[in-house]
Amino acid sequence: MSCCHHYALTPGGDAAFAVDVSAITFGPGCLREAGDHAASHGMKRVALFTDPRLAGLEHLAVVRDSLKAAGLDVVVYDEVKVEPTDASFLAAARFATEGRFDGYVSLGGGSVIDTAKAANLYASYPAEFAAYVNAPIGEARPVPGPLKPHIACPTTSGTGAECTGIAIFDYVEKHVKTGIVSKRLRPTQALIDPMTTYTLPASVVAASGFDVLSHAIESFTALPHTQRAAADRPSLRPMSQGANPWSDVGCKEALKLTGRFLERAVASADDREARDGMMFAATLAGIAFGNAGVHLPHGMSYAVAGGVRDFHAPDYPDDHPMVPHGMSVIVNAPAVFRFTADACPERHLDAARWLGADVAGASLDDAGERVARRLIDLMRTTGIPNGVGGVGFTTDDLPTLAAGAWAQQRLVRNAPKAVTEEGLGMLFGDAMRYW
Repeated sequence: MSCCHHYALTPGGDAAFAVDVSAITFGPGCLREAGDHAASHGMKRVALFTDPRLAGLEHLAVVRDSLKAAGLDVVVYDEVKVEPTDASFLAAARFATEGRFDGYVSLGGGSVIDTAKAANLYASYPAEFAAYVNAPIGEARPVPGPLKPHIACPTTSGTGAECTGIAIFDYVEKHVKTGIVSKRLRPTQALIDPMTTYTLPASVVAASGFDVLSHAIESFTALPHTQRAAADRPSLRPMSQGANPWSDVGCKEALKLTGRFLERAVASADDREARDGMMFAATLAGIAFGNAGVHLPHGMSYAVAGGVRDFHAPDYPDDHPMVPHGMSVIVNAPAVFRFTADACPERHLDAARWLGADVAGASLDDAGERVARRLIDLMRTTGIPNGVGGVGFTTDDLPTLAAGAWAQQRLVRNAPKAVTEEGLGMLFGDAMRYW
């Protein structure tokens, strides 16, 4: 790998990179395999996590019946909150602690999967809530040991949560989104059944699809792992280790699939080829960013989601304001990639081309604009709001948004180009509107 100039060794940098992946089963109908897999992991008493909407759908019945057919004791927890909070994580942890489960199955989007991760953690190793939360918001204590087995069954084509050791939530009292990060949080296994996406409304497919897209571009353009300071011990190598040759493979294919299928998947629920393609793209991007990490668009997204005032996205719960995660990411992304392009212009041009942009005759100086324009075109055709201003923010909010993003140092430091808190404010300003 040292022959690739992008990964040229730097003094004090990490010459090696790690690859960690959940066991994955992908294909139509694979939810029916949940019971056999759970039994093979030694589960006997299972907590089945889902959300109120999914609780009444066939997908949950399929998983629950499969678990019961395998002779397992199953208790359903269907109180997961879409876009979870510290309070909803704690409620799930109390359920897990009181239930004395020896395994977990999660069926839903990233919110459900992440809630199961957190419940497994706090039930296994009780602590004050802030103990495991990312610094500087929390203490970032390492997870003390292995968790109970967890089988994740995603029902949206976006978050990649089934492949990562990340659990994201809204820290309400601090008005910011943040997370818990550890390789030990990564689900033991993922059952990825694209049939679960066939009934999703267009707005959900669009928001989750842009999460896929940004996972892939951010991982591909992240600071190279060779430029990150080597850890004192190999066991301390961070999960978000920076761009690396392994993650590059997943990013490339995820971007090609997204460029081919995103607009089609949003346009028609009957286009099953497109929805299957987006589900596979989500898996590839999840594996990629689970081993490379994302950077500024995601770091900025947590400030957007945490500071929302009155925005309600169509086809999402309307009992409280919310900017769906993928939407909160992509409204920042064109501005960010215009900024980061000169750090690795070839990579930005590659991303634009894989997404379907015409880059014929483009110079390296054009890289940021080409990828930004392709993202903006995709946003417009799929009904995404027009930048940060489109989800309810104004220029008066720039200092607060910048401060919220600056708190996400794990992500800020993974960017290919250094940025200050003031610089983040300028990026938010550039992201207010695009057309």
